[in-house]
Amino acid sequence: MAEERGSAVVAIALMMCLVVLFYCEVVEAATYTVGGANGWTFDVADWPKGKNFKAGDILVFNYSPGTHDVVVVDESGYNSCISPSGAKVYQTGKDHIKLVKGQNYFICDFEGHCDFGMKIAITAT
Repeated sequence: MAEERGSAVVAIALMMCLVVLFYCEVVEAATYTVGGANGWTFDVADWPKGKNFKAGDILVFNYSPGTHDVVVVDESGYNSCISPSGAKVYQTGKDHIKLVKGQNYFICDFEGHCDFGMKIAITAT
């Protein structure tokens, strides 16, 4: 009987450790509102400067649906302001996008918007 109690205590301790590890992993992710209070709008290209992004962090893009969108592009699409065929497009106006490790590029695909600074490039570690 003492052996069963010991096994139960070990099992509970292991489960508690797993819960703590899971909680620590979740706590590390941060949420950023792109553009701050102004949201996803023109001239946000410099918004990421001074911030330290990590893979798993969440970017929130707030904007009026139908007037903007968010397109995930590569470096070429970012530099040319052209979204490739098949690119992931977000249009809800309250888009939540998880950063991947490395380079992350986003543009607004509405005509001229990217050219007027509606694009961001983020490096996540």
